[in-house]
Amino acid sequence: MDLRPVIDLLGKSALFGSLPEVDRASIAARMRRVEFQPNQILFSRGDGGREIYLVLHGRIRLSVLTSDGRELSFAHAGPGDLFGEIAALDGGERSAGATAITHAQVMYLSHDAILNLVENNPKVALAAIDFLCTRLRDTDLRLEAIALYRIEVRLARLLLSALQLEAPGTKGSNIQLNLGMSQSELALLIGTSRPKVSLALTSLQSAGAITRNGTRLMTCDAEILQSIAETE
Repeated sequence: MDLRPVIDLLGKSALFGSLPEVDRASIAARMRRVEFQPNQILFSRGDGGREIYLVLHGRIRLSVLTSDGRELSFAHAGPGDLFGEIAALDGGERSAGATAITHAQVMYLSHDAILNLVENNPKVALAAIDFLCTRLRDTDLRLEAIALYRIEVRLARLLLSALQLEAPGTKGSNIQLNLGMSQSELALLIGTSRPKVSLALTSLQSAGAITRNGTRLMTCDAEILQSIAETE
């Protein structure tokens, strides 16, 4: 297998992006590829965690079940994203579940390989510490957003994040966005219900922030979305 795409994706990842290419090449050489079908469960919360995953193609839902049995999706992992890092680093149980939303190709790195890298390369150890601290801060911000902000604000922020991922630095009032997910998926990501997401989308459209062009396609006005996202 050609490892160049893996090395490049590792260079864009939050965990290994700061490492020089020679170190990323060493990591890529230890990884193995696996494929998952839509709706296939990779692992569940409470499972033993022995691998960290890097998405090559497709999308993975990361979620937990609430006490009343509802699924709360807190993130999607797409090409270049790493997930499963906490349990893979400490060897403990999975803190969340992972399910393939689409057909997905991922690379995985075993717990033993990670420990070997951390023990023998200080740069990898420092990168892991920085990554985990950043992940903790991001989690705090997500919890704050769910607790404090209206659904329209949460949705506007999610759409802005999606725009930046699809076309970094893009500005203007006629930006095309393909979310690639249903309203139910949107609801899981921002901690609400599908009917409330539908109402929020209608509200954003009435404000001129978006124009819907089907179930998953929309045209966005970044400035209006930004003004709504900054509403307290």
